[in-house]
Amino acid sequence: MYRLPTTFALAFLLAACGGESAPEPAEETPSEQSAIDTAAAETAAMDSNRQSLPEVPGDGVSTERFARDVRTLASDEFAGRAPGTRGGRMTIDYLVREFSEMGLEPGYGDSYLQPVPMIELTNAERSAIAVDLQGESMTLSYPEQMVINSRRLGTEPHAIEDSEVVFVGYGIVAPEYDWNDYEGLDVEGKTVVILVNDPGFATGDESLFNGRAMTYYGRWTYKYEEAARQGAAAALVVHETEPASYPWEVVINSWSGAEFVLASDESAPRVALEGWLTVDAARDLFSRAGLDYEQQKERAKQPGFEWVSLNARANAKVRNSTRRGTSYNVLAQLPGSERPAEAVIYMAHWDHLGRNLARSGSEGIYNGAVDNASGTAGLLELARLNAAAGPAERTQLFAAVTLEEYGLLGSRQYANDPVYPPGMTAAAINMDAMTVLGPTHDVTVIGYGSSELEEILASAAERQGRHTEREPSPEAGYYYRSDHFNLAKIGIPALYAKGGVDHREKGREYGLEWQAQYRAERYHKTADTYGEDWDLRGVAEDLELLYAVGREVADSDRWPEWYEGNEFKAIREESRK
Repeated sequence: MYRLPTTFALAFLLAACGGESAPEPAEETPSEQSAIDTAAAETAAMDSNRQSLPEVPGDGVSTERFARDVRTLASDEFAGRAPGTRGGRMTIDYLVREFSEMGLEPGYGDSYLQPVPMIELTNAERSAIAVDLQGESMTLSYPEQMVINSRRLGTEPHAIEDSEVVFVGYGIVAPEYDWNDYEGLDVEGKTVVILVNDPGFATGDESLFNGRAMTYYGRWTYKYEEAARQGAAAALVVHETEPASYPWEVVINSWSGAEFVLASDESAPRVALEGWLTVDAARDLFSRAGLDYEQQKERAKQPGFEWVSLNARANAKVRNSTRRGTSYNVLAQLPGSERPAEAVIYMAHWDHLGRNLARSGSEGIYNGAVDNASGTAGLLELARLNAAAGPAERTQLFAAVTLEEYGLLGSRQYANDPVYPPGMTAAAINMDAMTVLGPTHDVTVIGYGSSELEEILASAAERQGRHTEREPSPEAGYYYRSDHFNLAKIGIPALYAKGGVDHREKGREYGLEWQAQYRAERYHKTADTYGEDWDLRGVAEDLELLYAVGREVADSDRWPEWYEGNEFKAIREESRK
């Protein structure tokens, strides 16, 4: 799962992360026996209810095939599946072979491969930010107080010179919320200072944006994009740990190495400089400008906020070196029997972070078993099930996308060059880091409250004897950190759901502990390897569930919609015209 751009370069990329083993099963005690008996009864009831789900062909989900695919993709031989490496090429070949053997047709014209042309930008020069506050000088230094980069192309320096600094609150233009932080402001040539996250998180007001749950407008990526659309010269986001959901060290690590852009995005508008300020640096800057940072932040939470000048001028520059390369999305399809021009997309990212050449042998390999060999294996299993079931009314497209770990770039390339137009794509279902801790009562919906796909999911889950729940940390904005997000941005209703944490036999605390341990000890580390003690019963149930959701949409003329107030609803309505 993508959090922030990593520091690892493409295979170009000499990169790193993976390996895992699950915690030892809890030893059974007499006090647990009644809970286990109850769970067994519930499992039997679930089995009897499954006849109500869309019939899964053959013997249903095969955990043996799933485990085989994960073991292969997360093996040392595949060396962490970094795009542009031998392991990346082996992954692509494996996926093409599997899709072909299922009898699925190529999904990109007459090929299974959709090229993803890449440009790597490596910082060769980064100045401090020199600020002139009406004769008083202030210097913001890297990395203690700020980080700046540029995603503009070319080897000439990208700079701001004597650029007026203005505070634009959360830097949001959201017509559906009647919110415009740039109203009445011409930012041409200016440097905008922006708060992280959105006003709903800041106030906790459920009627404002999406309350504590982050919206797309809260993502730093949106803030740079909007600043560029407005014509700003530079955009600086103020980092605070709670609303960002990660510490300053993550910003430093993520912004100190190579950055990647798509060649297809070369003409996209970009500010000259993108960056972050520490909250202490922002407080100092505001204070020198005669403003109180906390008061200004309080103003920014309120509807009708008006921008304010800091009466300051900024100077800074960045110079990059560039090189180009190509990776590939792997696309396969099962054409629809009735409406082949309409599609349902299933997706998972096949890439991970490769290996760290400073560590010898398997110690340096980031196998990425959970993230995301598990999702890729799930994609293959769903493709096999649908191939065995035969064509649905709509086409089903199976997309194994690349470069998720480097900025969701494979899915962005698909969004830029879709096989099926957004307005003719009924839904997308994403699998990223499947839950391998065993069967759960709950199903976690990331981005809960987004679209009508959740109603289909909830109905199918109920027939399994399960229920859906919001993800534990909606304020972290995980919905905007995996590949379905790029499809949502072009209007396609997208579902990101997985097994929950309330283990049917060991309880919620066990599931929460397992999840926390994975995050702390194995996520993006060399410990994320396949474990023979993985409990795949939950994976089987989750894949049956996603099969049911996808098949129901593919075998109907229903067009699931975004819920009212969702930031992608207007885009969908326009595409459906």
